[in-house]
Parts: sequence; structure tokens; C-alpha cells
Amino acid sequence: MRKTQLVLGPNDGHQITQIELMTPQDVATLCTPLPRSQQHFQKTPHSTRAAWLRAVAAKISQEAETLAQLIATEGGKPLKDARVEVSRAAQTFELCAEEALALGLESAKTVLQGKQLYTFREPIGPVFALSAFNHPLNLLAHQVGSALAAGCVVVFKPSQNTPLCGEWLLKTLRDIGVPADFVMMCHAAVPEIQALVARPEFQFVSFIGSAKVGWDLRTRLAPGTRLALEHGGQAPAIVWDDADLAKAIPALLKGAFYHAGQVCISTQKIYVHQNIWDNFCQAFVNGAKKLVVADARHETTDVGPLIRPSEKVRLQEWLTEARGLGAQILLEDTQDRGVHYMGPTILSEVPHSAKIWREEAFGPVVCLEVFSETASIWQELRENPFQFEAAIFTQDLARIEEGIKNIAAMTVVVNDHTAWRVDAMPFGGHRQSGLGMGGVRYAVEEQTRLKQVILPG
Repeated sequence: MRKTQLVLGPNDGHQITQIELMTPQDVATLCTPLPRSQQHFQKTPHSTRAAWLRAVAAKISQEAETLAQLIATEGGKPLKDARVEVSRAAQTFELCAEEALALGLESAKTVLQGKQLYTFREPIGPVFALSAFNHPLNLLAHQVGSALAAGCVVVFKPSQNTPLCGEWLLKTLRDIGVPADFVMMCHAAVPEIQALVARPEFQFVSFIGSAKVGWDLRTRLAPGTRLALEHGGQAPAIVWDDADLAKAIPALLKGAFYHAGQVCISTQKIYVHQNIWDNFCQAFVNGAKKLVVADARHETTDVGPLIRPSEKVRLQEWLTEARGLGAQILLEDTQDRGVHYMGPTILSEVPHSAKIWREEAFGPVVCLEVFSETASIWQELRENPFQFEAAIFTQDLARIEEGIKNIAAMTVVVNDHTAWRVDAMPFGGHRQSGLGMGGVRYAVEEQTRLKQVILPG
């Protein structure tokens, strides 16, 4: 008897679907044929891979509104943002198609010591991709699309909170003619996930999710298996006294409360110069009060539900601790909206020992801190184990250069929020925030390996 799991919609807790989980016996059944499937796939022309990927992009565009409604329903992402995700997913598959064609043309030749050296990239081998709930379509576009572009057989596991986008993608790939043994989907509990990660058939594992889970999976890899981890961060923003607050406030509200803060590059800490502290706090709090907290399927919703009630419980515990340590609550949602909902919450004077300051909140919570000089900020960010994305708001070129030089982050955004991203750019975190690099071209490179041929001169 197979184990099943109910999938409950975060908007109202209703049952969306029920999924079947893998058994221990399924692990070997799934993995054993992978090497042979990989040999078959590598014979598929680059142009065919690109055609498949473009067909998926076209299908996404054709069914854009249906997919946006699906994302809002199963993931709780506000409909206006879900529509953006769908558009991005179509673009991501187009980018993957371009990379598939580029791999077919890419080569390098040189002559050294009388020999001809010829180098090119080949697929690394079967890929196991574990995805997350917060971008249930576009993350799969990055993981599955880049694997196919690289020429790798891929087994993907969507988040168990948001399986429907994965099911749609699998059906679409089947409908356009991608062989069943080139792309497979599974639902699995922790023991089976750990067993899959350890299988030697997989040459690459891609994981998007919490740092705790990701680093644990790294310890279970078979020898030689490569890994990409995309975790989270605290996405700090530094606001100087010459910042254009008319633009900075809306940007920071978006960066902090987009998808209820359930984004790996959601703005969690905002350092504000003392000369504008009062004005900034008042404007930021007033702006947050105007955000609509409601069912994600409503057209006007800005902040939807948290994915699970347990996330709200955790955040409330962290807020209670911070308040007990002396933090000031500038804005707190006191309305009873149900177990999934938590409105924008803003704190100041947060002791650095508090969990809400030290850990990734992954919710609609922002900590504000006043500053007069930046040396202590740069030091704190260098010591922070989360180094993903950061922002700086100023009109002063010298301050911009200072921030770029001193901020410990993979990406520094100038005069826009930390959640700003396009899918072609490199994307990844340093230290505990991740390992390896995403972004279509970079993900394809991660899933290929260099091969060299030395010929007589």
C-alpha cells in the first residue's frame, strides 16, 4: 500500500489534491535505467532539445492565465505576481533553448607545443532536481529546462506543497514528444529523498530550499556527484540620507513583503541613515499599512498567505522573543485572519541576539536599524553567514562604490529592491546561502563538463 499525502491550499486550507509518495523499492526502479537513458539522450541533436524547450515556452504563454491561477491557488502567491512568474517561466525556457543551440556550436581550438587542442562541453549525466514552493513553475523551468538544454536526463521533485505545476510541466513535456525516460517526476518523503541523493547514477543534484536540508543532502552524495544549492538569506538594504525616498519606499515594500516575504532574497534588514530615520520609518510603516492582505486569488491582493500554519507559529514565537529582548514593534498585524495569514510586521531596535535578526525570517517581517557610519555595517555583513543579495539606496557615486566594495553579497542592487532579478543573470549565494550558480547559462555550465581532445600537430 503506497503512502499518500494531502495537499492543502494555503488560501483557505481546502484540499487541492492528493499525491502518492515513493516507496523504498521505487528508488532502485527509478534509478537503475538512468545511465542507459542518458546514453540515448546524448544522441539527441541540440536542435531537437531546443525545439522541445521552445514548445514548452509557447505552451506556457498559451495557458498563461490558467497557470497563474494555479500558482495562486496552490502556492498562495498573489495573482498579480503569479502572472509575472508565468511570463518569466516562458522566457526561462526560451533562454534554455538558446543555450541548447549554443552548446552545439561551442568549441575551442588552440595549438600548444606542436599539438592541436580541441575542447568542448558534454552533459555531466543524470540530474536529480529538488524544487521549492515559492516559484513552483519558474524554478522548475530553471532546473528542468537547464538540464534538458545541457543534454541531461532529469528526475525532478516539485515541492510537496505545490505539485500541480510540476504535473502540468510533465504532461506538457510528454505531449510535445519528450521521451518518458528523459524526464521523470517523483514525490518522496525524506528517507527516499536521501536515498535518491545517494544513488551513484545521479551525476548532479540541484536543490532549492532551506540551508539545513541542503547541507545535510550534501553529506549524502555518492562520490563524484556534483551539487548546486540555492538557499536563502536576509537581503539587507542600506538607505543613505540622500536616497530618493519616493522611489526607495515602494521598492523596499515590494522587496520585503512580496509573496509574504517567502523569497530567498526578500529584504529582511534595512539600515537607515540617522538624518532620515524618522521620515523613513513613518513612510515605510504607512506604506505597509496600505498593502492588501488577503486570498492570493484576488486581483487586489498584495500579501497572500504563508505556505503552512507552522510558519506563522514560528514567526510569532520569534517576535515574542524579540519583544522580550527589547525590540520595538512599529507595525504588527493584530487582525485575526486565520492560521495562514500574517500581515506586514516591522520592528526596530532589535537586539542582535534575537532569532529574527540572526536567522532568515522567510516571512513578512522586516527589521529596521538606524546608522550614522557604515564601518560597523560592513563588518556585520562580512560576519553574517548569509550572503546572497543586498541593496543600497543613494545618489552619491562614492557611496555606491563603497557599498559595492564592502557589502558581502553575491549581488548588490543599486536603488532597487533585493528581490529584483532577471532569469539570464547569474544567481546564487555565498557561504550558507548556497553553492554553485544558477541563472540559465550558468546552470547549464554546472550541468556539463569540459572535454579535451589532443591531436597531432
